[in-house]
Amino acid sequence: MRASLYIHVPFCAGKCDYCDFYSVPLGPGDRRINMYVERLLADGELLFAEFGPGQIPCVYIGGGTPSVLGAAGIKRLLGGLSALMSGAEEGPREFTVEANPESADKAFLEACLGGGVNRLSLGLQTFHEPSRRAVHRTGDGRLLPERLALASELFGENFSADLMAGLPFQDEKILSEDMEKLLAFRPGHVSLYSLTVEPGTPLAAAARSRGVSPAVLLPGADEADRLWIAGRDFLEKAGYGQYEVSSFSLPGKRSAHNIRYWRMENWLGLGPAASGTIIDDGSGRGRRYTVNPGLDAWIDRPADAPPPLGEETLEPETLMKESLLMGFRYTGGPDPALFERRFAVTVEDAIPQTLARWRGRGLAEKGRTALNREGLLLLNSFLLESFGELESPSARRGKT
Repeated sequence: MRASLYIHVPFCAGKCDYCDFYSVPLGPGDRRINMYVERLLADGELLFAEFGPGQIPCVYIGGGTPSVLGAAGIKRLLGGLSALMSGAEEGPREFTVEANPESADKAFLEACLGGGVNRLSLGLQTFHEPSRRAVHRTGDGRLLPERLALASELFGENFSADLMAGLPFQDEKILSEDMEKLLAFRPGHVSLYSLTVEPGTPLAAAARSRGVSPAVLLPGADEADRLWIAGRDFLEKAGYGQYEVSSFSLPGKRSAHNIRYWRMENWLGLGPAASGTIIDDGSGRGRRYTVNPGLDAWIDRPADAPPPLGEETLEPETLMKESLLMGFRYTGGPDPALFERRFAVTVEDAIPQTLARWRGRGLAEKGRTALNREGLLLLNSFLLESFGELESPSARRGKT
């Protein structure tokens, strides 16, 4: 079986107000780091025994903040993963670790390189200190140039950095300055995200507690969209081509792991809150598992007990929608051969009316099942139309 591997590190130095990913704050000398690594590697043995992945094209260690493991922690984790994957016919060509600048020191980055990591993803968000403080971003913005220089020195162009549009106190000038500062270090890849106020996050709660809406605290929706588009245009002029809704890269520096994810290719997940999805191309059905997010319960279970998780069977109708949902994020669109092999229908035949309308409006590519750069700005509308067509009586009659 061919499957990429995702490792979820649930620790962070401090949770940003906008974050809704599963993570837990890590205190000084927290013993759970060693316990986490030991338990993760034990779960890895169970996972590999069950699925037996013979080909592992990509590994991605995300979180949380993997760099809070420190040099010693990441060295132990990478050594254990190397042993786990030693029996595979094909090992990872791309091996990514996420890091935050405040914990991505030279010792940590050198431990990553020594353990087989060949790609780094740095979470910057912004250099602008008022914006960082407004969302309780950890670390000191003054440290960012030093850590970017270190990343560039050790990884060359094989590092990515995240920036965010729509932050408090941000305008087009500030975003442009952020990009100029970042691109001076020549990352091969940049992710430009639009800030969203997720329900249940401290950012949403802070807005409510002041008796105002999030739109008052942050740039309005139209202004946030304008900022993001300005950022996109800046990146493209600098030679970074957009290949996904939020992803830009220099030639040859796209994220292979993320492309597999957008194209709904198999992946296995390890760690609290991680998920895995394995799809049978012959039947168009899939199996998805999600590890329960409780770190302490995950660590404290009996040594021989499997991780606590939930499982579901994905029927072809569900997987087809997910394949469109993820595939049209990518500028290449869903993989046409893979889609037809799984569902016995082409993308063109699954949503012909939607594609025709969007091509007629100049928002979808002609000759390819993909949205163009302007169509990507309206992805949600495209997906709503696509799903409506899939669920229409005429579509159902066509499947019988």
